[in-house]
Amino acid sequence: MEFRRAVGNGVIISAEPRINEEIRVPQVRLIGPKGEQVGVIATSVALNLAREASLDLVEVAPNAKPPVAKLIDYGKYKYNEKIKAREARRNQSTAEIKEIRFRLKIDDHDFDVKKGHVERFLSGGDKVKVTIMLRGREQSRPIGGVELLRRLADEVAELGTIESQPRQEGRNIIMVLAPKGKKVHTQSEQRRRGASARAERQARQAARLAAKKEAQAEAAAEAHAELNKTSVKEHTQKEGSNAEDEK
Repeated sequence: MEFRRAVGNGVIISAEPRINEEIRVPQVRLIGPKGEQVGVIATSVALNLAREASLDLVEVAPNAKPPVAKLIDYGKYKYNEKIKAREARRNQSTAEIKEIRFRLKIDDHDFDVKKGHVERFLSGGDKVKVTIMLRGREQSRPIGGVELLRRLADEVAELGTIESQPRQEGRNIIMVLAPKGKKVHTQSEQRRRGASARAERQARQAARLAAKKEAQAEAAAEAHAELNKTSVKEHTQKEGSNAEDEK
């Protein structure tokens, strides 16, 4: 929310509203904590109401006549606004431009593999720059490259659309595909790979920890068994010694 404070003949933009004793006008149009219209009252009375309710008197429309003020918990309000801003940044689209390179004489298997990469990028919300690299005499007949790019665009049409039509740039023919609609996932491809890598690391660490605990348990069991074996042997020897003494 943007607040404007009039100063002299100009207007100063302030990021923060006036609250409590900063409000120096004699009267305000008061709004209650649940949005109810209290009416125009003296600012001193509004301040007393705020104190009694353990709330803040916040000027929400300083340029109105009289200014409009509301009873709210300003600390809680600022905290909630901070959380909302953080969530908005987290969910903000962070589309990247990925690049896939083709040769004009590409076999069907390689084409399908590269098409899979394009589909993954588009599904992740990233644009894809597709480049056909021409060699030698291929440069004199670029129509084959254009046809290949259009074939690719047709086969991924459910996920993306052509943002930049195929065009020749030097020895290459270039086309840009953009994902359809809103971004499917809020994370970029790089973030998803990072999350996947972290999950794999955590799984490996958990497996190593479990193996370590199992090894420790086995070692403890073996030590306990050995101790029992030694105790039984000593007990047997002692009984034999006692029997000889009795004779």
